[in-house]
Amino acid sequence: MSEPPRVVQEDIERIFREEYGRAVSVLTRAVGDIDTAEEAVQTAFASAVERWPVAGMPPSPIAWIITAARNWAIDRFRRESTRDERHAEAMMRFEHDEPDDEDTLIRDDQLRMIFTCCHPALAEDVRVALTLRLLGGLTTAEIARAFFVPEPTMSQRLVRAKGKIRDARIPFELPSDEDIGRRMSGVLAVVYLIFNEGYSASGGAELVRDDLCREAIRLGRLLAALVPDEPEVLGLLALMLLIDARRDARTTNDGTLIPLHEQDRARWKHERIDEGQSIVRECLRRNRPGPYQLQAAINAVHSDATTAEDTDWTQILALYDLQMDIAPTPIVELNRAVVVAEIDGPATALAIVDRLGLADYRVYHAIRADLLRRLGQTEDAATAYRLAIALVGNDGERAYLDERLRSLSSRA
Repeated sequence: MSEPPRVVQEDIERIFREEYGRAVSVLTRAVGDIDTAEEAVQTAFASAVERWPVAGMPPSPIAWIITAARNWAIDRFRRESTRDERHAEAMMRFEHDEPDDEDTLIRDDQLRMIFTCCHPALAEDVRVALTLRLLGGLTTAEIARAFFVPEPTMSQRLVRAKGKIRDARIPFELPSDEDIGRRMSGVLAVVYLIFNEGYSASGGAELVRDDLCREAIRLGRLLAALVPDEPEVLGLLALMLLIDARRDARTTNDGTLIPLHEQDRARWKHERIDEGQSIVRECLRRNRPGPYQLQAAINAVHSDATTAEDTDWTQILALYDLQMDIAPTPIVELNRAVVVAEIDGPATALAIVDRLGLADYRVYHAIRADLLRRLGQTEDAATAYRLAIALVGNDGERAYLDERLRSLSSRA
């Protein structure tokens, strides 16, 4: 008889990260309570840590975890002298699930969890934290570090959020067909917030947080698998892949930001570019454009250029014009102005930027500073760089802006 394959701690940690959200979603439907579901799944993984290194990896680790968590929950409810009727009914449904429907049940449970975590009744920062906790399996400490708050503060946020879900009886269910499109925009916004915090951290020493980038893309892939007919879901996944492809080229060895036009494009991850561009082409065939799809298309054009000078600015401007027609925002118009500067010159772009009034947005001041620099208005450019620096919380971005400000001084 052959020995079972050796299981090490890293194997279990990987499975925990990949499968925690699926298991918690299934158990939440069963027991009707997120805290109990988390406790059951954590207990199952604790048992796996003890058993798998001895008995070997089961053929289906997720099935083993769900079964172990289910049995723990059933035993717990049986031991209780008084039992909530809602829990009893939920356990009855769980015990009568048809095995043939297991894959469909898990898929739907994950969707239910996504829409529960991103319910509009919850504050935006809470939606992000819950999504990372319940679908990503990140610890409270990891989430707190990601968003630069003390661990006790983040713990309190998560407890209050789960309490609000319970007390407000936010249903653990899929939205109606009429409602799913509207609610999906909030889900996508949460995933993109996670990605943006990973790709351009709001604070700390590191400009890029690889862990958050990976988790956002994993969630994007999960959504694309769960709702493959939603083109904006595909658009978001393509957008994240195309941006993330540039991650290795985005900073110097000491962590200082390198802007897009100065990056070494040989360091871009071309397998990610190929995947992202393939998804963009699929979105174009569907002909249901939306903001994420258009942003993905813009980044696909950037990724086509072998050098910054080869960039097809005219095509990018046309995509921004379409986005301004579909979903106009001051941020979109600001980014469009950057493209206008490449086609019509910095003076035309500056006139657009100056009417936007994004005084609290660091990127606004950084773009304005660069336009002023190109126009030779050194003193005004220096003032704009200082305003941008005052709003930056990340050391890598601050180092880049400091260098630009110093170069103005030496030029003067």
